[in-house]
Order: sequence, then structure tokens, then C-alpha cells
Amino acid sequence: MEAAVELVGVRKRYPGGVEALRGVSLRVDPGEVVALVGPNGAGKTTTMRIIVGLLRPDSGTVRVAGVDPREGGVRLRRILGYLPEDAGVYRRMSGIEFLRFTASLYAGTAEEAGEIVERGVRLSGLSLEQLSRPMGSYSKGMKRRILVARVLMTEPRILVMDEPTAGVDVEHAVAIRRILRDWAHRRGAAVIVSSHNMMETEVLADRVYIISGGRIVAEGRPGELKERYNAESLEEVYLKAVGAM
Repeated sequence: MEAAVELVGVRKRYPGGVEALRGVSLRVDPGEVVALVGPNGAGKTTTMRIIVGLLRPDSGTVRVAGVDPREGGVRLRRILGYLPEDAGVYRRMSGIEFLRFTASLYAGTAEEAGEIVERGVRLSGLSLEQLSRPMGSYSKGMKRRILVARVLMTEPRILVMDEPTAGVDVEHAVAIRRILRDWAHRRGAAVIVSSHNMMETEVLADRVYIISGGRIVAEGRPGELKERYNAESLEEVYLKAVGAM
């Protein structure tokens, strides 16, 4: 099976000499959820920005759907969905206007745009009354759910989600996790998430990469990692892998 995403020996240094990535290698197959976990500054966001083509690595190989993400063009943009941790909404625009605007960027016909919007409404889990309100009035959980819907409504085959449940309440976090797992397992999509929440990661991820200091320090399925590190939880694995216990 060809990997949906594959990085081999990727390095990235920022101006000023900060070496964000020091030879990162990872693989994400279709139909699986892979989590990148690690402390702040470990290199998670840099890795994700390289995967979606926002940053160019200094060295190493990056392939997304078999091509360099910086050279994939329109074809790759149509199958790749990205949600940054700090993504915001248009405060004065209503939720339904936001979904319609997004659909207009992808649809070739009015009928196709309508189908995309209908899908976005369903994925958001928000009522028509909520969708008619300005998004500036939304709770953080509602904002995150409509942003997740905006990414998924175009049916990407590869999803890159930076802290998709950051700051949201339990109800919205559970809903978002369920959507992401279903997207991978039922649709065969490749899903990459970053998270600080080890309990969430253990529930959500099929495979975990623990990154620290720009290097992958552990990789495997949650059960495999717990057995390898003689740990009762993924949180304990994480602490041992990054040298915190």
C-alpha cells in the first residue's frame, strides 16, 4: 500500500539557528489516524506545515499522495484538508454564509455547491438557528466544529488537524473525535492530528509518534507503546519517552 503521507529524514532550521526538525521520518497510511504528540516547541506544527506545503524542508523527502506538497498544485489542494490550531472565523459572517462561501471556492456548479453546503451543515452538528447567527457569537466549541466541518465538507482524502479539540468542552471534543475516526475508518482517509491530551490520543489514534526536540523518540500503536515502556497509560509512555520520569 502506498503511504498517503511519508516523511524521510526531514530537517528544518529557522532563521536565528533554531533547529525545529532533526531528521523526522514518519508514515501515514490511508484509513488510519496518526497522532503527533510532544511538548510545546517539539516540532509538531512545523511538521504539519511541511506536510501541507506551507514550509519547505531544508533536507529530506516529503511525499503527500505520492508527490511533493509544494508541487502538487490544484489536484493536491482538492484532496488535502488542513486545520491550524489558531484558525479563526469571520466574526460578522453567519455560519451558513461561511459554509456557502467555502463551497463556492470548490464547486463547479450551483448544484455541487448546494451538496457541499448540505454536507457541511450535517458535519457541523449545529442547528439552523445557530448557523444563522454571526460566528462571533459562537462558543469556542461551536467555532471549532464549524471549522472542522469547513475542512471536511469538500471530502478530502488527507486531513491534517493541529490540536483539533483545543479549548473545547467535553461534548464538542467527543463529537470532533468521533467525526475524525469515522472519516478515517469509514472513508479510508488518512488523518494526522497533534494533541497535548494523552487520554484523547489513546482513544483517537491508531498510531502515535512522540516527538521531542525535533526528533521522533517513540512510535507505535498505543497498546504496543504501553507494552514496550511497561506503562499503564499513554501519558506514562509519553513521560518516559521524553525523559520526564
